[in-house]
Amino acid sequence: MKPPATGRAGTFVLDSEGLSRAVRRDRDMIGWLGLAVVRKVPVVTTAMTLVEAVAPGTNRAALRWTLSHVTVEPVTEVLSMAATDLLHGVGLHGHRHAIDAVVAATAHAVDGPVSILTSDPEDLKRLCMPRVKIIKV
Repeated sequence: MKPPATGRAGTFVLDSEGLSRAVRRDRDMIGWLGLAVVRKVPVVTTAMTLVEAVAPGTNRAALRWTLSHVTVEPVTEVLSMAATDLLHGVGLHGHRHAIDAVVAATAHAVDGPVSILTSDPEDLKRLCMPRVKIIKV
């Protein structure tokens, strides 16, 4: 999906694939991040997302550059409990859903409009309130 030309963007939250694509300079993700720069839209991810997204072959210079434009939120006890509440609310649990739940809880903690940029929107749609927009990239 291409970034919108107009409208209020809010905050972008990256899941692991969104972050990985940004590091790999994926054309669509560069478009979204360019929009973020032009509109001064905050881009955030979680510390757990880094663990999932960074593979042995990851270009470390590209990772450092990408992270210089992204706020990495810590995974606190409060955020972890919010994530477990989201999982419980939709009948999920376990490591398969843990990082998605932390990403969703991070998005829920953002004031104002927020969009999660992801390649796999299904689980995140289940975990997010209506005000969190899920954008497939």
